Amino acid sequence: MKRRTVSILGATGSVGTSTLDLIERHPDRFEVVALTAARNVEALADAARRTNARLAVIDDETRLAELRQRLQGSGCRAATGKEALAEAAAGEAEWVMAAIVGCAGLEPVMAAIEAGRTVALANKESLVTAGALMTQAAARSGAEILPVDSEHNAIFQCLAGNRPGDVAKLVLTASGGPFRTKSRDEMAAMTPEQAVAHPNWSMGAKISVDSATMMNKGLELIEAHHLFGLPSERIEILVHPQSVIHSMVEYVDGSVLAQLGSPDMRIPIAHALAWPERIDTPAQRLDLARIAKLTFEAPDFERFPALQAARSALEAGGSAPTALNAANEEAVSAFLQRRIGFLDIIGIVLETIARTGVSAPQSIAEVIDIDRKARAMANNLMREMAA
Repeated sequence: MKRRTVSILGATGSVGTSTLDLIERHPDRFEVVALTAARNVEALADAARRTNARLAVIDDETRLAELRQRLQGSGCRAATGKEALAEAAAGEAEWVMAAIVGCAGLEPVMAAIEAGRTVALANKESLVTAGALMTQAAARSGAEILPVDSEHNAIFQCLAGNRPGDVAKLVLTASGGPFRTKSRDEMAAMTPEQAVAHPNWSMGAKISVDSATMMNKGLELIEAHHLFGLPSERIEILVHPQSVIHSMVEYVDGSVLAQLGSPDMRIPIAHALAWPERIDTPAQRLDLARIAKLTFEAPDFERFPALQAARSALEAGGSAPTALNAANEEAVSAFLQRRIGFLDIIGIVLETIARTGVSAPQSIAEVIDIDRKARAMANNLMREMAA
């Protein structure tokens, strides 16, 4: 494989740092062009120096002077603003890791797609809120969208070499999160500390809460529809507590292909980073004899209504998935701040969707506007609850 030029959007988060770890293990294979971060100047500057990046972009413009000072003499240019972020996404790099959390990642992801880059997608919001717009843009530009979420990456690997028309259904596996065996009454009393204590994966607070509500699997359902082109009724969710089988594909002849691996994000990131080749990772090797048992169970839609809410939003289309995502982000943030209870999260999401129109956004600007309005609506609902 020739040396690949890369940019990492969201270089200081968990996915970004895992990507950097792999790149630094293979310096002969990858050349870092640009790194971006929201506000973590110290980590951004340190990563830029270690990798000899050419451009470092900080979203918080008040920290630009500090970034410049930290990069002095490194040869790396410091910048801020939308134009700089677009340059990081669509500039010189062939391969772009899209790991900016939230709708802040929409515009740079679209810039990378429109520039025809290979985009490793770790930003759920991109396809949940603007899936049709992004897949259409990729078709026009020839951009490749490679899934980095472990579930979608597993499906991508299981589809390799097979015809799309031979696929019967996709099966997304879910750990069930920390509250898999809890009753609704027990969940009502759960704290943020309990919600972020995922049994298998090491993740940020927001996605850990999404795992506890199982909203993460609902969002992945919407993503899978846009990534692989299958309708809602041909995408299933199966609870698999060990998180060893990351997802499966069933074919029309009855064959089922599964991708297995240790719960380490560096495995799917490495697959996308080296695709269509492979590189080694330091991830723990799978020892099935030690694990001994793999179990499965159907999801409980009554205890975890976020699953049906996401499927309904996908089937409704239009602005519903955007409203679902926006309201969920605001409600999860409020829960983490102890302003609402755990079970209030889904109530806020459902009521926000009900009060939002269903017109389909025609541009990223419209998606962002729908997102803004849905967030405002969700926050108004929470203020009403507190009154």
